Amino acid sequence: MAAGRTIGPDESSSDRSLDATFVRRRRLRWFALLGLAILGLALVLFSPLIGPVPIPAGVVEAILLHETFQGLLGGSACGAYPTSVRQCTIWAEIVWQARMPAIILALATGAALGLSGGSLQGVFRNPLADPYLLGLSSGAAMGASILFVFQVDLASAYLVLPVFAFLGGLIPGAVVYLAAGRTRAVETLVLTGVALAALFSAFLATFLLINPLGDLQVSFWLLGGMTGATWSRAGIVVGALLIAGAVVVLRARQLNILQLGPDVAYSLGVDGRRVARQLVLTTTLLTATAVAFTGVIGFVGLVSPHIVRRLGGPDYRSVLPLSAAMGAVFLAAAWDVAQVVIPSVVLPVGIPTSFVGAPFFVYLLYRRRSLTGGPRV
Repeated sequence: MAAGRTIGPDESSSDRSLDATFVRRRRLRWFALLGLAILGLALVLFSPLIGPVPIPAGVVEAILLHETFQGLLGGSACGAYPTSVRQCTIWAEIVWQARMPAIILALATGAALGLSGGSLQGVFRNPLADPYLLGLSSGAAMGASILFVFQVDLASAYLVLPVFAFLGGLIPGAVVYLAAGRTRAVETLVLTGVALAALFSAFLATFLLINPLGDLQVSFWLLGGMTGATWSRAGIVVGALLIAGAVVVLRARQLNILQLGPDVAYSLGVDGRRVARQLVLTTTLLTATAVAFTGVIGFVGLVSPHIVRRLGGPDYRSVLPLSAAMGAVFLAAAWDVAQVVIPSVVLPVGIPTSFVGAPFFVYLLYRRRSLTGGPRV
């Protein structure tokens, strides 16, 4: 406060209102984080109940407890439930080796996509930025498909798969980055992503003509899902999330400054171009690793950041971690829905996410159009 300046009643009231808003948002952030953590834990505990083979709830929880502590608690994996050793072994294999890796993979992939979406929206200052809409997911899927279509190094396929996906994702990442440097128009970036996605789909169709035997694997990437998840694949995605996610979250303060514009950011000591390049590269790595093992899943990175901004405000120090948590819960819940909506059929997980995300995208597009006074048709 300047010397000799007296704060009037109106200004004092305004300051108190700002302080109250800040405190309220901080509480909302903590409540949101706690609520999402509880939802995530509930999904881990109850999602293993979902599947074509019915397993009693008490048995599932006993298996989870037994396997988590590696049998140190003693007793049977199925607890006190009266069943044969053979049946218990089969149930334990289903729960721990089939269902749990899929759940962990869904949580990690959702967190990676949610975090990537929040980061890209901050980098491009574009509310419609998303790994799916900008073509990053399609490029990563094309790169991953090369491995199987051309049968490259199949002996260690799942070790080099994220590398091929990352190289494929770099192409749309670079194109979108260059396009964003020339224009900030929302429509330009979205249409660039749509064009890139169409181009990569054409490449995938061409690859299938070269080697029709790759059709099943390529179709999996185009539809998305957790089928075939293993602990090793889930571990790779979790590892990428922890490493690359930490890099993104540590750039939250710079993202806040970038929202003021490149000139203001530069005057405050932030090199906007360098930060943008690092974040685009990191989010491409996150997206590519997720896509390599789950396929193309749309709209998780679009919906999650918008929801958490409603809860905790626009500060990227809260938007980024909350977007990761929201994305994890969103995709894990979508995976559960995909398994139960049609009996005896497991839908591609991209279908329920698209049913939520596509209308949300249209809403955001027309809401922005009305706010900016765009032409009406």
